[in-house]
Order: sequence, then C-alpha cells, then structure tokens
Amino acid sequence: MGKGFLALVLHAHLPFVRHPEYEEFLEEDWLFEAITETYIPLINVFDRLIEEGIDFRITMSLSPPLISMLADELLQTRYIRYIEKRIQLTGKEIERTKHQKEFNSLARRYNANFTNARYVFAEKYQRNIVQAFKKFQDAGKVEVITCGATHGFLPLMNNNLNAIRAQIHVAVNHYQKHFGKRPNGIWLPECGYEQGIDWILKDAGIRFFITETHGILFATPRPKYGIYAPIYCPSGVAAFGRDVESSRQVWSSKEGYPGDFFYREFYRDVGYDLDYDYIRPYLHGDGKRSNIGIKYYRITGKTDQKEPYSHEMALDKAAEHAGNFMFNREKQIEYLASVMDRNPIIIAPYDAELFGHWWFEGPDWINYLFRKIAYDQKTISPITPMEYLELYPVNQVCKPSLSSWGYKGYCEYWLNESNDWIYRHLHKAAERMVELARTYSYTNVNPLQNRALNQASRELLLAQSSDWAFIMRTGTMVEYAIKRTKEHLSRFTRLCDDICSNTIDANWLTDIESKDNIFPEIDYRVYQ
Repeated sequence: MGKGFLALVLHAHLPFVRHPEYEEFLEEDWLFEAITETYIPLINVFDRLIEEGIDFRITMSLSPPLISMLADELLQTRYIRYIEKRIQLTGKEIERTKHQKEFNSLARRYNANFTNARYVFAEKYQRNIVQAFKKFQDAGKVEVITCGATHGFLPLMNNNLNAIRAQIHVAVNHYQKHFGKRPNGIWLPECGYEQGIDWILKDAGIRFFITETHGILFATPRPKYGIYAPIYCPSGVAAFGRDVESSRQVWSSKEGYPGDFFYREFYRDVGYDLDYDYIRPYLHGDGKRSNIGIKYYRITGKTDQKEPYSHEMALDKAAEHAGNFMFNREKQIEYLASVMDRNPIIIAPYDAELFGHWWFEGPDWINYLFRKIAYDQKTISPITPMEYLELYPVNQVCKPSLSSWGYKGYCEYWLNESNDWIYRHLHKAAERMVELARTYSYTNVNPLQNRALNQASRELLLAQSSDWAFIMRTGTMVEYAIKRTKEHLSRFTRLCDDICSNTIDANWLTDIESKDNIFPEIDYRVYQ
C-alpha cells in the first residue's frame, strides 16, 4: 500500500429510448454509439488487464435505463444491424481509399474496431454486455453502483419524499435482478443532493454516494479532511466528494487532455463529409445526414483545415497524458499524506461516455494509467469507495449541503426558463401516484388494475428523467425531449383517470406496456 488512493469513477447513463413502433429511430443511435465507442472499448481494456494479471480498481455506475436497454432483445437486435452496416461501409472505405495511405490505414482500423465490437457483443457476451460488468465485479476489479431509477433530479422532487423513495428503491431492486446482490453505492443523478436524501438511501441499504465538491466543503460542521476522506451523513451513509483538480485535468476540452491537437476530431464525420449518394444507404430512413462514427481527422487546432488523424501518434499522447496524470496525483497524495493522519483518497469521477465517444483515445488512456500505476510508482493505490470505507470505517459525521455538478453547482441547469414548465406537472403526477398507491390496497385490485397501476408508475418515472430538462436547457433535440415529457405525462394522466373510473382500455394498455417496458417487475406499492 502506498501513501494514498485513487478512485476512478465512471458514470454510465443514457435516457431510456426504445421505439418498437418504428423500424428504426435516430435517437436509438445514442445507445449504439455508446456501446461501440465506450462500453466495448472499456470491456476490452478490463479484459486485457485481467488476462495479463495487472491489478486495477474502477467504480462504474450503470443506470437502470442503460441496463434496461442493454438487456432489451429489440435493441440488441437493432444494434447488430447498426454495427453490421458500419462493417459493410468500412469495407467499401478500404476500397475507396486504397490510394490514400493515411485514410486507408484508418479505414482498416475502423473495420477491425467494428468487427471486434460485433464479436464482443454478439458472441463473447451473447448480446448482453451487462454480464461483462458483472464478471468484472465478481472478479473484484470493478465496483458497479446504481443510480436513480430513471435519473430523476432528486432535489427538485423534494416536495414528495415518496417520489424520491420510488426512484431509489426501484433502482436498487433492478440492480439486484441483474447483479444478484444489492448495490453498495449510488451515483445520485447529476450528483444532486440535499439534506434528507441520505435517510432514503439508508432505508434502501445504500452505503455511500458520490457528490460534488462543495457538497462536502460546505458541509456542517466543515470536514476536517475536506474532500480527501469521506464523511458520514447523520444517517450513517457515507459521502465522497469530487476532486476538482483531477476532474478538470481530464474533463476540460480546453485545459484538459481531450483537447490535444493530436487526438481525433469528434466533429468531422464521414456522415457529413462524403458524397451523399455514396453515404445514403448508411443514413436513417429520412435521409438526413448524421454521424456514422468514422472520423479521419485530428483536432489540429482552431482551424477548419484539419490534418489527417494518426492513431499511433494519438496513442503516444495518451500514454504521455496518463503519465502526467499519475505524476500529478503522486504529488497531490504526497502532500496530502504529509498533513493527514490517514491515507487520503482522491475521487475522480467522469461521465463514462467521455472515454471513447467524445475522447476517442480515452479507453487507451485508462489502460495506460492502470499499467503505469502498477509498474511505475509506489505512491498511489487504486481503490473503490467501498474498499476505503472498509479500510477506514471511522469517519467524521457532517451534514452535506445542497449541490449538483451542473452549471453553477446547484439546480439552475434543471430549473430555468427553458424547462420550468414541466415541474408543476411532475409534482402533480407524483401526488396522484402516491394517492393511487394508498387507495388501491393489496386486497381490492384486479389483474387489469394492477397492470395499469404498475404502468402508471413506469410513465411517471420516465417523465421524471433529468435528461429531458437537460436537453431543453442545452437547446439540442429539444423537440424530442418535450415530446417525451408530454407523452409520459399524458399516458400517466389517462391511466389515472381510467383506473379511478374503472374504464381501463386493455388494448391501449397492452400497447403502451410494449413501448414503455422498463422495470417489468415494478410494484406500484413502492409509492405507498
């Protein structure tokens, strides 16, 4: 054991997007891109590290909507179609670029990447890569933690504790179904915390959560060790705070590694660059140009004249940056260890999709980082938050403050002029759901009513997803976010009215059950 610990935490989440009513749907590509560019590259890194006997630790949250989509047969089948079209296209690209050496080598690399993605997904893990992360967890290398049931922003649900409770308990039960045990930790959606949430976490058996830096630094009383050791909330649930220095070094496109000029340029994609008639068979049915996932240029600089991408040069940069990150953490830990009476822990959390999707070389950076930590230093030990709690079970008791990792650190990103209209509807729907759960007891509910009540729970949870408010604020895909919010609230309202008037339409219920089929084992009584 060295002088301190590094806990790398990756938050993997996507909103629940599944549209069986269409042959294909553009927003389903969010999942397919993440599988191809983030999840499978990470799985490959973890598999290689284990095969080569290199010790590592990483914590990953897999949100319930993401797990549900990864385990869904329809989306699994559609992913195979998605990846096979890219394998076919890269085969054509190898031929098209045969006289362009730089691009031809990249076309071959993309073909190999897509072929490997299909193999890992369809053959190695039999279409359900959730099992890969379960394998890594069972091996003691990856700690998988949960999230809110649909990533609802909990501080803006504080008028209805039962709604918060449902978000947590549904998530915990869903995790247990897929991993065979209850989760130790949770990634609070958007790192959104306010006092009292920890008691609900304790009731669900959660041992720790990750929060934003100032959630710890502004705690009462002020923590002795700042963010470099966990604190216990009054409930006994531990809170770990994000380290600003290590986060900025990786996350920032301006100050951090991903903006290096030798890395791949995300915004130059063949879906927009190539001749339309040539690329048309690989676009969606509406024919609109979109990202294909094949990108031939590097960032180069603040110019439209991009240089061809060199994967070998980019890998050299990833190794260099991994060494730099490790060096900075060594110096950070050496100083902290000199002023603390315990070994400090540095919590470095990021969105998982940064690695591979936005920052193409990110998984390679993780690979190099763990190899360098294993062989090139003796100061840092990788660890998970739960392992740290087991090593240091006695911690200061404080009350964390309201916080999130959104813009300005509180609730402004999810409550502003672009999205404030949704909350009066969400609050009213939550009140009605609690009232329904209390009205319809165990003894007076027939099977059709039970289905309708459970579906009402699903529709409310899906409407509460923080993704919709987030998208409305960013100004991208706003129409889709508004449509999803209104659809779920409309379905919820009709279900409530039909249940109360005993006029449930079985055919309509079956239809929306087939569309919004998240949480098949849900029990609406969680709202009691």
